[in-house]
Amino acid sequence: MADGDGVQEFSIGVLAREFGVTTRTIRYYEDEGLLSPARRGQKRVYGPRERVRLRLILRGKRLGFSIAEIREILDMYESEPGEAGQLRHLIGKIAERRAALERQRADIDQTMADMAEIEARCERALAAMAPAKRRAS
Repeated sequence: MADGDGVQEFSIGVLAREFGVTTRTIRYYEDEGLLSPARRGQKRVYGPRERVRLRLILRGKRLGFSIAEIREILDMYESEPGEAGQLRHLIGKIAERRAALERQRADIDQTMADMAEIEARCERALAAMAPAKRRAS
């Protein structure tokens, strides 16, 4: 939907359906100061800026960033482009998150290997029990 000036507007329900989240989730991001829709009486009206911000918030959550980290990223996104310090900071945050994910991946790989070993032991134990049961009968 567009307003009288041709600017696209979205209701909270439309954004919730588009991004596959609940309206409660969107209101939470608003309460955290990450989104600030216009108001028409009691109705929230979201514009293109809020839609982009919601996309960035959800991407940040998917990547495992905290609300505070997402806020920093959004603030950088809206500041003057080319600010070297901000870009270095963002690159650092990405590197930290990547390292954490690599550690998680290693932990998961180890857990999967441990589970496979335990499963194999159990199967060997069951196989060893089968002939003993046949002899007992």
